[in-house]
Amino acid sequence: MNTEKDFSPLTPNIVRALNDKLYEKRKVAALEIEKLVREFVAQNNSAQIRHVIQILATEFALSQHPHSRKGGLIGLAACSIALGKDSGLYLKELIDPVLTCFNDSDSRLRYYACEALYNIVKVARGAVLPHFNVLFDGLSKLAADPDPNVKSGSELLDRLLKDIVTESNKFDLVAFVPLLRERIYSNNQYARQFIISWIHVLESVPDINLLDYLPEILDGLFQILGDSSKEIRRMCEVVLGEFLKEIKKNPSSVKFAEMANILVIHCQVSDESKSTNDLIQLTSMTWMREFIQLAGRVVLPYSSGILTAVLPCLSYDDRKKNSLNESQESVGFSNISFFTPASSDRSAVTLDLDGIVQVLDRHLHDSSTGMMTRIAVLKWLYHLYIKTPRKMFKHTDSLFPMLLKTLSDESDEVILKDLEVLAEIASSPAGQTDTSGSCDNTDTKTELHIPGGVRDGQPVVVGSKVSDLSPSTPSMNSYFYKFMINLLKRFSLERKLLEMRGAFIIRQLCLLLHAENIFHSMADILLKEEDLKFASTMVQTLNTILLTSAELFQLRNQLKDLRTQESCALFCCLYRSWCHNPVATVSLCFLTQNYRHAYDLIQKFGDLEVTVDFLMEVDKLVQLIESPIFTYLRLQLLDVEHNPYLIKALYGLLMLLPQSQAFQLLSHRLSCVPNPELMRTVEVPKAPVKDKRLAQPHIDYSELLQHFDRVQSKHLEVRHQRAGRSEHPDRKL
Repeated sequence: MNTEKDFSPLTPNIVRALNDKLYEKRKVAALEIEKLVREFVAQNNSAQIRHVIQILATEFALSQHPHSRKGGLIGLAACSIALGKDSGLYLKELIDPVLTCFNDSDSRLRYYACEALYNIVKVARGAVLPHFNVLFDGLSKLAADPDPNVKSGSELLDRLLKDIVTESNKFDLVAFVPLLRERIYSNNQYARQFIISWIHVLESVPDINLLDYLPEILDGLFQILGDSSKEIRRMCEVVLGEFLKEIKKNPSSVKFAEMANILVIHCQVSDESKSTNDLIQLTSMTWMREFIQLAGRVVLPYSSGILTAVLPCLSYDDRKKNSLNESQESVGFSNISFFTPASSDRSAVTLDLDGIVQVLDRHLHDSSTGMMTRIAVLKWLYHLYIKTPRKMFKHTDSLFPMLLKTLSDESDEVILKDLEVLAEIASSPAGQTDTSGSCDNTDTKTELHIPGGVRDGQPVVVGSKVSDLSPSTPSMNSYFYKFMINLLKRFSLERKLLEMRGAFIIRQLCLLLHAENIFHSMADILLKEEDLKFASTMVQTLNTILLTSAELFQLRNQLKDLRTQESCALFCCLYRSWCHNPVATVSLCFLTQNYRHAYDLIQKFGDLEVTVDFLMEVDKLVQLIESPIFTYLRLQLLDVEHNPYLIKALYGLLMLLPQSQAFQLLSHRLSCVPNPELMRTVEVPKAPVKDKRLAQPHIDYSELLQHFDRVQSKHLEVRHQRAGRSEHPDRKL
């Protein structure tokens, strides 16, 4: 520095001492400056005061020489001390050069700058608040300083500034928030710690309403929540917790809509990121739960985003699920209904149904979607079909194929929920008016005629235009028939599905819909089935379900006593399809107590191709006869005179069987049939032979037998064609 230059009113001794490398000499110069400035203050000579500050700033603090810069800093601090309460008039001139020194490469100089600013702020107190942004900006840089002494000095200055802000009611939050929003995205841990500490302080000041500006810093807070430092995460949790408490206290002043999407984003943190993302997801979901409970319909536009975030979390492994469980349940299936307004204002927001359906459909199509997520998706679909059926049916054509495919899922629980959705689609009145579109290229115009069924003198027609099967069954919409056709098509294409889950699926459908509807429609569809082998297998499956499942108790009772026109129509419909499987047809006759017709059918078995599979089915029928289902049939063996064809039919089955366990079982049963002479009582005259057909004049059993012959001829023709193409035809007994 040029010592010959005129620095008045600073004396040459002061100038020389300010440039000295020794701190003690610079301190002596500072005391002289303080004394000089006090004199100017006493004289009210503001011009000289500004001149001194300008010299210390430009010629010393901003000098190229390091010792001069150090002298300038201590000199500026001395000016501030001398000015006392009047320092507020000169704060810009005092602060700016000091802040410039915060960027100096010399750590000692940065420390002195921090010390100087501390003294300036300590004297000025509340007067520094108009300059808060530049002070905060400078401090945020020192908070990340690598030198521990500088960092320690900045912490002292930071605490002082926080005390000033806390005790003042003149803090300009509006001017500060843009800077806070910028600095909050720093990746430096010390800077993050500094930011969080300030937010915590501002949040605790009663006169500062930081909640109004939370949407501007919430994203940054969640970024900090993912910091690798446990201490920083803890601090951020505390701050977020305090904000959430404030939100619960004052929900009317909260800008829910502006923050909802931020929460949605942080609910979807990638699994590939570090483990701290669990904390981010848990916290954001906790917030989302509170938002839903407090804001209600306000968050409706963000429903699809919320589901996008929450649904995948439901399939986390047990460790993550335990940490997220409470929040997921509250957010995913909250008691707060999206379809009930939280206030009287229903026009403000609407449900993003299209977006929700798109999200649900995407999760169903994604093969990597976990079981619990798929269950949640299906629950949501069911919920939507219940709450907004007409709007949902606009999406049914696009959802329907995937819902059918989901029936092949490995989880029984998923299949159950899927069936609930399909059953609701098939039975909802909202589907009655929907005749557009098709599923899996199914012709919606197809009409399914139930043979033998008569209503009001007209044939019963089952199709998209005539909805109910009989007066005793509830009406179904057009999707019911699409469902039945496509379900059978799926069973035909996926024989493993039929084998492993077919009975389970059909039993559940009988509970969810109406057993008569299910069997009536399936029987009619199978009547037109071109794959005769599949038709036979499917009839066997349906027959086993009919005879053994508790869910079919009511339907069995309906068929057991053919006294109504509807029950006769049902029997005829089932019979015609059951003809694809001779043994199943006989068992249906046993169930309906058509024993003479059963005997007539068994007589025709001699003309059939008796294979090992056929005999195995007879074996199973014998086992069923010994089951509780046919208790009434076994008791009727006591009334020999009134049930001769029952005994003949059973003997016919016995003659079909080889010397096997089933043969021994049936033979032993027939040996227990009493002698009719012993069972006859003198008091009671002989009654005419009871023939079930006499009570049912409107069933043409001759025509049914002819139909049986025609169906079996087709089966025989197909088997012969297959045998001609195969090197290994079916084995004959």
